[in-house]
Amino acid sequence: MTLAFHPLTLFDREAMQAVTLHSGRRNCNYTFANLVGWQFWYYTEVCVLEKAMVLRYTFDGQRAYMVCTSEDLSLELIEALFDDSNGDLTLMGLEDSQVEQLSMLNGPLSITTEPVRDQYDYIYRRTDLATLHGKHLDAKRNHINRFRAEHPDFEYRPLTPESFDECRRLTEIWQEEKNQNQNGNGNKNETIDAEHRVMENIFSNWDALGMTGGSIFVDGRMVAFTYGSAVTTDTLDVCVEKADRHVEGAFAIINQQFAEHLSEQYIYLNREEDMGIPGLRQAKLSYHPEILLTYNVVHITKND
Repeated sequence: MTLAFHPLTLFDREAMQAVTLHSGRRNCNYTFANLVGWQFWYYTEVCVLEKAMVLRYTFDGQRAYMVCTSEDLSLELIEALFDDSNGDLTLMGLEDSQVEQLSMLNGPLSITTEPVRDQYDYIYRRTDLATLHGKHLDAKRNHINRFRAEHPDFEYRPLTPESFDECRRLTEIWQEEKNQNQNGNGNKNETIDAEHRVMENIFSNWDALGMTGGSIFVDGRMVAFTYGSAVTTDTLDVCVEKADRHVEGAFAIINQQFAEHLSEQYIYLNREEDMGIPGLRQAKLSYHPEILLTYNVVHITKND
C-alpha cells in the first residue's frame, strides 16, 4: 500500500465525508469544516482510501497522522504510514478502542500511549440540551428561565449570510475582552487572530461546507450565535459559540435554542474540547456529557 497525500481543499469534501460521515468516529477533528477552516494553520494534507481517511501534519519537521476508519486499524495501513513517516510513527486523536486495536496487531511494534485529557471531546444528547430535563440540570433550566423573564421578546433566528456582519461585530467585542483578560494591555493574541481567520474562511464557504447555525437577538441586536456541521450522520460538531458576556444567560440560551431547533437527524452534539481551561472544563462538565470522547497520542516504533 502506498499513501498519496495532497493539500486539503474544498474539493475533497465528497470523498472525505464518504468515509467520515459513516465511520461512527465522532472526533471533532474529522469535521470537514474544521479541517478546511484550519488548513492554513496546520498545513493539513489528506489521503483518502477506500475505507479510510488519513490526515498528515508536519510540526517542526516531524510528521504526525490522524486516521479515520470504521474498521479496525490494519497492520498494512500502519506499515504504509511507517514508510511515509521515514522513521518512528506518531498517531494523534486515537480513541481508547483504537489503541486497543493497535495493541492486538501481530507486528514488530513497540507502542507508547499518551492520553491528552485537554483534547477529550464533550458529546451530549441533543434532546438533553434542548429540554434540560432532570434534576441534574435544574441550575441550567433556572438560568434559561431568568433569561426568558428578563428578555420575553428575544428572538431565535437561523444563522444566514445576512447576519454575518452582526457575528463579526459580536466577535470583535468578545475578542477585545479576551485580549484584555489574557494580556492586560489589549494586545492581540495570535490564536485569537487565527480563530478570526477560521471564521472568515467558513463564512466565505458557508454552503460549500454544509454549515448550519443559530443566533439570539434581543431588542434587534445579536447577543449570541453558534454554528457547526456534521462529523457523522448522527452527530453535529458545534464549531463556534459566541455570546455577549454582559447579557446574563446569553450562552445558556443559544446552547438550548440551537439544540431545540436543530434537525432531529442529529442525536448527538459534539461541543469539542476544553483545552485545559478550568472554567471551560467546569462549564462543559456541568451539562453532564453523554460521552467524554478520549484522545490519545500514540508513538510507535518498530522492534529490531
